[in-house]
Order: sequence, then structure tokens, then C-alpha cells
Amino acid sequence: MLLMDEFPQLPPEVWVCVFRFLTTEEKHTVRTCCKYLMKLIDHPSLWKDFTVVLSDVRRYNCGFWATLHSRKITRVAVQHLRRREWRRLVKFLPGMTAIVFVNGGKEENKAYKEKYLRDLKKFPQLGELGVRNASWMEPLLGLSLTEQLQDQLTHLSVCNVRLTCAADFIHAVSHLYNLQHLLYHQQGDGFGLPSGVRPVPRSGFHHMLSGLQKLKHLSWGMRGEPAEPLPDDYFSPPGSFQQSGRSQYGGPALTSLELVDYPETLLPENALRSLSSLRCLTIRYKYMREGIECRLKSWLSPLTQLTSLTIIGGNSLGAYTTTIPSSVTRLTLRVAITLKDMDSIAPKVPGLLHLDIEQNRSSGSLCRRIPMLFPQLRTLRIRFFRREPEKDLLSLHRLRHLVQLELLVERSYILRDYLNGHPWPSPGVQELISQLRALSDNRISVITTMRQRNPLRDCDCMWEGD
Repeated sequence: MLLMDEFPQLPPEVWVCVFRFLTTEEKHTVRTCCKYLMKLIDHPSLWKDFTVVLSDVRRYNCGFWATLHSRKITRVAVQHLRRREWRRLVKFLPGMTAIVFVNGGKEENKAYKEKYLRDLKKFPQLGELGVRNASWMEPLLGLSLTEQLQDQLTHLSVCNVRLTCAADFIHAVSHLYNLQHLLYHQQGDGFGLPSGVRPVPRSGFHHMLSGLQKLKHLSWGMRGEPAEPLPDDYFSPPGSFQQSGRSQYGGPALTSLELVDYPETLLPENALRSLSSLRCLTIRYKYMREGIECRLKSWLSPLTQLTSLTIIGGNSLGAYTTTIPSSVTRLTLRVAITLKDMDSIAPKVPGLLHLDIEQNRSSGSLCRRIPMLFPQLRTLRIRFFRREPEKDLLSLHRLRHLVQLELLVERSYILRDYLNGHPWPSPGVQELISQLRALSDNRISVITTMRQRNPLRDCDCMWEGD
């Protein structure tokens, strides 16, 4: 173990800058070395936007809370809070800005009541609230709580939560006029009733959008498939009338939209015609039916300002590549992809800077083609299925603007090889990475570690598990 006089004599701010490159686990390891490093590791700038997961508030001592205070932690994820535990949060984290409740109250005898959240009023800086994987036997947002939060709440996420009435919840949300980020992935309607899917009525949805004029990001999801498709103007709340007699769009100027688990038949072809302000669009398909015409090409047509497009599952790429807006600079595709698909996409997105794709055995030599098709790329992320990167990876050094490359494989693939004594990345892949760095004069930063899940933002519907 190094003694203090053996450490490099660097200013504290330089050490803090170095520690920014460490993972959370690595920071905790360094913290155990000595009191000096402990103090440096606990610098607030190293924990900005960090979310601490509190599994059992009763077992944390004063030293734990003092550490959170020194790091200025204000974002927490909790499973369930008893009355006494609420008091501890109020005492030790009075400046809390974000909280998410996860995996609590799913059983009938543990269903939440409205009074469970009444202590939120004791956090004057609270701006983000999330509830996931739970059941409520009373309204989630009652009149009193809505009035308390409507001035301060900017982010609300509710995923896989069984509510007494989804329509009443949406009506309450419409009064949170400062919301900028809304995530609602509907699970079912009616506590104690058989599971069913009843979409939020158009009138209620329009009323909500009309009341949330500051909303920028909307993530809207539904489990199952309703008997009737949604109306053509579901995402187009009416506004003031023009001289022609047609009403203008009366909703917020959304810049980001996510549609989660939407069947292709649920939304009509002109569903997004009024959302021309969109810059980011994510479509997460749950499944596809044979013989159903792809509507994604119609959804993309009016989105002339789109810069980021993410498609998870769904139709083959050939069904909609011709309508991808040329303004797209960030493209994520979680679908089977071939060399022919890449050839058809490239002319549509001449200014592509960021690409995230999957490669399997039927994809061909994508790494060899990418530098010719997308020469402006700055970041590239490739997930390999049932295979490892091969020698054609070295072709990526021809991407003159590439600064970051992520190479990932399936988590099950990593686990299997780990149990067999072959860690990821394998020696062969490490050698390829070394050669690639040498060919690019160390310009390309190669990442092989899995992304860490953000407990505050990544719900089960959206987390890809990598």
C-alpha cells in the first residue's frame, strides 16, 4: 500500500479530474485507501446527477447519511418507505430533487394509498417523481398532492403501475403545468379487476396535452392491444380555428416522442402529422403481425426536423428506409440488418454522425462497409449477437472523425464465457482493439463495458439489459 508521501504531488482539483474517468465501483475502491482519497472521492462534482438506491433505510447509520451529504446527493430510488423512514429522508436529504419508487405494493395487501406520498410536500426542491411496478388502491395523484406539486414538478414517470382509473390520473397530470418530461407506460385499469387494456380516451388525452404547454418529451406506452384502433387525431389536440375553418394544433411543441409497445395497427398512418417540431423519435415495437402494412414510413414523412431516430424491432428496414428524413444525424436500429440495408440507408442520411446497430452472422462484413457509407461518423456502437468482433474491425480506422467506439456482446454470451473461464473482452478481441488504436494513433476510444442502468430514468420497458 502506498503511503501519503509516495503519492504524486498533484493539486486536489487534478485528482478530482482524474477520478471522473472511474466507474462507481472503482471510485469506492479508491475511497478505501486513505482519508485523503476518501475526501477527494466524495467531492460533489464526481457525483453530479448520481442516483443512490436505498434498499432499507433503517439500516443506514449517521456515517452513511454524512457521506451522501458531503457528495450533495439529491436523487434517490427507494423500494418502500415506512413512516419513520420518510422522516429520515426529510431529516438527512432535505434538498432532494428527484425520487423514484420501484417494485413496491404489487400485491393486493401492499397496494399504496394516496397518503403514502403526502410527505413529498416537505421537499421544496423536488422536481422529478417516478413510480414503477406497483399497485394503487387510491388515486396516485389526488387533488391535494397535485396542488402541492404543480409549481415544482418538471419530470414525472409512471411505468407498469396499476391505477384505480387511468383517466382520472391523466386528468390530474393535466394540472402539472410545469411538466417538461412525461413518461406513462400503461399497465392496466382498475385495481382488483381482470387485466385489460383501455386506452386513455381521446378527450382526456387532448385535455392533458393542452394543459402541458411546456412539455418537451413524451414517452407513451401500452401493454396489450385494444379492440379498436386510436382515432386519426389522437396526438393532435385542437387549438384555435383558422379562417379556413380547420383548427390549429393545440398541444405542446414536443421535441422528443417515444412510443413503447405499440402494435402497428393501433395508430393510423397520419398519427404524427401535427408533430412537425419533433427532433427525436423512438419506436419500440413489441411484436409484428404478418401481412400488416408498415405505417412507420407514413409517420416519418412530416418529421422534417428530425435529428435522432431509434427503431426497436418491427418491420424489416426495407419497408421504411426511403422515408428516413435526411436531417437525421443519430440513428439507432435494433432490427436485423444486412449489407443491402446499409447501402439503402446511407444516401438518405448523408450527415450521419452517430450510429448504433446490431450485427449477427447474417449481417455480413458491416465494419468493412461502414467507412465508405458513413464517413462522417463520430461515434459508433455495435452489439454482436452470438459472435465476437473479427478482423474486419480494423477497417474502422478509416473513419477519420471517429472518436468513440463501443463493442458489446449479449449479456448471456458474457456470462457463459465467464463461467467457462473466458472473460470479455477475450484476448483475441483485446489484440484487435490494440491494433485499431495503433492504426488510429490512439484517436479512437474503445469501450467494452456494459452501460450502467440509471434507476431514475431507465424503466423496465426501455432498459435493453446491456
